[in-house]
Amino acid sequence: MTLHLPTAGVMRTEGIVDARYDYLYPLLHEWHWDRDACIRRIEAEGLPVPPKSSCVICAHMRSEEVAQLPRWVLRLIVLVEARAAPRLRNVESLWRRATKARPGSMTMFIRQRELLDPDEIDAIVAGAPVDLIDFQRVAAAIPVERRPHMREWIDRFNEGVEKLAA
Repeated sequence: MTLHLPTAGVMRTEGIVDARYDYLYPLLHEWHWDRDACIRRIEAEGLPVPPKSSCVICAHMRSEEVAQLPRWVLRLIVLVEARAAPRLRNVESLWRRATKARPGSMTMFIRQRELLDPDEIDAIVAGAPVDLIDFQRVAAAIPVERRPHMREWIDRFNEGVEKLAA
């Protein structure tokens, strides 16, 4: 199969035009498959249909997508929002602003839906941002090739929060 790249700046999907990029969507624009057609093909091959994917802290996540996230991701959302909160001026948090269907903060949604224990949320908000700043300050003083990975801090963060929740 030969794929033909569009000329730079040619619109290949709703509203996206950027002269810096060539956009190519062969399933949609060449084969004319929508999500349902993709699902049918995956099922025809006997494979499990993957869930819709996005960043786990994406501002465009729907409420029900957040509600289905595993606990470790919910804790990271609370951490990200707590770390950002002191500097927010024009938005409430990750979801920007409240709507009729949900608050502007994913943490508030997590709290309202009782997706995490309130004490666990409070512990993250109170302690984790300070600990993260300390980790980053210490890591910055270490040469890059020997610097600890953020994954190490996240693992320690999750272990500590799980102990608090027990």
